This record gives sequence, structure tokens and C-alpha cells, in this order.
Amino acid sequence: MTGEILTIQVGQCGNQIGQQFWSQLAKEHGIDRNGHAQTTEQQPTFREDNTTPFFKDNDNDRYTPRAVMLDLEPKVINDVFNNFQGLFDPRNAWVSQEKYGAGNSWAKGYDEGRKNQDQILNIIDKELESTDNFEGFQLLHSVAGGTGSGLGSNLLETLQERYPKSFLTTYSVFPSNESEVVVQPYNTILTLRRLAEESDASVVFDNNAISNLSTRVFRKTNVDYSDSNQLIAAVMSSVTNSIRFPSYMYSSLQSIFSTLVPTPELHFLTSSFTPFSSDYVAHNRDYRQNTAYDVILELIDNTSSFTSQTEKNPIYYNMFSTLIGPIDRNDITRGISKIQHRLQFAPWSTTSIHVNIGRRSPYLSNKNGKEYINGMMLGNTSGIIPLLNNACDTFDKIFSKRAFLNAFREVDIFDKDDLEFTDSRSVVQNVIDEYIAAEEKEYLDDVLIEEENMAGNLDPYNQVDADGDNVLT
Repeated sequence: MTGEILTIQVGQCGNQIGQQFWSQLAKEHGIDRNGHAQTTEQQPTFREDNTTPFFKDNDNDRYTPRAVMLDLEPKVINDVFNNFQGLFDPRNAWVSQEKYGAGNSWAKGYDEGRKNQDQILNIIDKELESTDNFEGFQLLHSVAGGTGSGLGSNLLETLQERYPKSFLTTYSVFPSNESEVVVQPYNTILTLRRLAEESDASVVFDNNAISNLSTRVFRKTNVDYSDSNQLIAAVMSSVTNSIRFPSYMYSSLQSIFSTLVPTPELHFLTSSFTPFSSDYVAHNRDYRQNTAYDVILELIDNTSSFTSQTEKNPIYYNMFSTLIGPIDRNDITRGISKIQHRLQFAPWSTTSIHVNIGRRSPYLSNKNGKEYINGMMLGNTSGIIPLLNNACDTFDKIFSKRAFLNAFREVDIFDKDDLEFTDSRSVVQNVIDEYIAAEEKEYLDDVLIEEENMAGNLDPYNQVDADGDNVLT
């Protein structure tokens, strides 16, 4: 049975992404902006989708997102309520009494989370009381600002301690090189430590790549957050497609991310998506009809990625893709074969690609009569190393001079010394070292697979699925 998932949106970035995410899910489940089920002649009379993981079904076909919104200032949360009057539960929103934000300081955000922990946990606990088979959390936030990083970090620690058996994944936005937040390197490293230690999987979005991708998709030079957040929402909705439109595989967060995370240390994931048709973003751009083969190859192209690809030949450890539309399985097989020859996989990893054939929502209108195939791919790859290295390099530059530390000294966690900074920097370096070590053939030599625990005599370096075609659906 598919379990319920609680989405927690933290800070300006997290709540703006959340607004686009819930807008997309509402469209895919035939729910209007007030939370009512749409009833028209074109809509199916029998629901084939599963709204329970993400929505509470109240009386009279009224749906409420399983979402908690947290911020230190009210503007973005107020915007959400104004744009979706009646959809969200106002009891699930928390804003600091001071209402003046974190001033881009991780320390301020963390301290506010610590001081208001009981209030926040009370909201979460009450929301979990409405679940029958709770599975886990997904956290939406930025790692560079004050609230998403600081309050988000405190929340990660709290959730892991209070709900250790619940799956915890994050959708984390990393800053661009042009950010004007001078303490951004500190915020990023301090947050990365919590992502490394507390989360089970972290899907990374790089603002440099998102900006370039948004420019191409919307064909304009001045893109804003509402544009780029539509692209992120497209990835998030596709990740959860098999949960909301269930088949016999990938019906839970854990079943999806277990295909991607070979060891707990290697859980930072990149993403890509193509094409951004009108099912996912607000534009009138017309795409040519495509095949699953076309989409699979486009997904591994740098132009489709949400992470800047600065490493020429990254090593891939695992890949998971969802394809939605009229799928020919032969096209998937051809696409996978091409990828296996084009990309470099770790010697200890299988080169099979986990592919879910998703289902397009019957509530989405087909405006131009074309049947597109949309694809999303998550990858666990050494291509994440340059992003982590960049975070460390920018941190080292300002920390070596002990610059901009006054705002942090005011918070107890730093205790007038640098241990929190140096420990966090060390944790991030360990993640980098782990990804480098994972490139070697001997990486899993100390992980013994007992023969009696295996079904059959599969070669662990050349596994295929039961059908023998490397397509896992």
C-alpha cells in the first residue's frame, strides 16, 4: 500500500517552489485552485489516480495538500494563500512572530528553528495524525539563504531524531555564481553537512544550470523565479508519477530512491527533464512529436540538466528515469543500449537503467492533438563533485580570512569558536572523497553479498531484470 508523504516547504525559495509543485499536482489530479474536484463532461467519472499520498480527501470531494509551510516572514506564504484560496490548510502554516526574516544568515534561521521547535513539531505531528500509513517527508528549500538553509538544517536534524524510520528526501536549490549574499558560502557548507548526515536522498538543483535552462525553455533573457520553479515542479511531479498513478513498481519514495543510492554516503542526485511541453509549463511553444528513444538520449544531454556539467566524462553509479506518454518498449531498449555505450559507469555498478513507464494524467488537456513523450531522469554520478568542490572553494576563500563571522557569533551553536565551521567543511570533504572513491572498481569489495541471500546466480557486475531487457518498469 502506498503511504502518505508530507511536503515541508521552508523559506522563500521552498514555498515558491511548493506553490508551483502543488499547482502542477492539482492539475494532474483534476483539482481546482480552491481544492474542489473538477466535474466536467470531459473528465473521467472513475478515478484511476491515487490522491492519498499527497492530498487529504475531505467531505464533498474537497482536497487539501499534505503540506506544511514555514517561513520567518509572511509575504510568500500569504501569496500562496491568495493564489489558492481554500486549497491549503491555514493551520499548517507557521511564520515567526518577529516577521522580519533571517537576514540571509544560516545562524539566525537555525536559531529560530531551535527556539520554535515545539510549535513547528506540533504542526507536523497534527498533520501526521491524519495519515494511516505514513512513509516519509520531502523538504523543499534553498541552501544559500537564511531560512531555507538555517531553519531547514535545524528541521532536518529534528525530523531525523523524531522520526528515524521515516524516509527523508530533499529538493535543494544551490546558489548561482552571481549571488550577492556574502555569507552564502557559510550557509551552503553548514547546510550541506545536514544534507549529508540527516537526509536519505537529496535532489540537487543548481541555479546556474536552471537559469540557462529557463532561458532556452521560455525563450526570453529575463526569466524569474516563477519560470524556473515551473521547471523544478516538472521534475518533482515526474519523480512521484508512479506513486500518484500507481503500477506494480516504484509505488513509494523508498522503492524509487533505493535504485539510486548504493550506499548511504552517495545520496546526492542530479536531475534532467525534456521536453517542457504545456503539460508542465505555461507557454505556447510547440514541440515535434518524439519517441522514447529520442527522449532518453536528450535526458543525458547537458542542455537538459539541472546541474552545471563541468566534468567532461562523469562516472555514473545509478540512473532512474520516468517516461510518460505513448511508449514503444523497443525504443526504450534501443535508448538504453545507446546510453550504455555513450556513458561511463562505475566498474562495480550495473549498466542497466531503471525505467518507469509512467501514466499521463487524464485531466491534462491535449491542446494541439499531439502526443508527446516527456522524460525525467535522476542520476547518481561523480558529476556532482564540481558543485561540491565549488561550495568548498568559495567557503575556504572567506573562512581563511574569518570574514563576515559576526552574525554567526551571536548564536550559541558556534560557542565563540570555529568548530561548527571546520566540522561541516570536513563532512562535505568526506562526501567528495566518497564520490571519488566510488569511481574505483574496489569500492564495494568490503560489502559482502552472501550467496544464500541472492535469488539465482546473477553476476553482480552484469545484472539484468527478470525480462532480460534491462527495462525495469
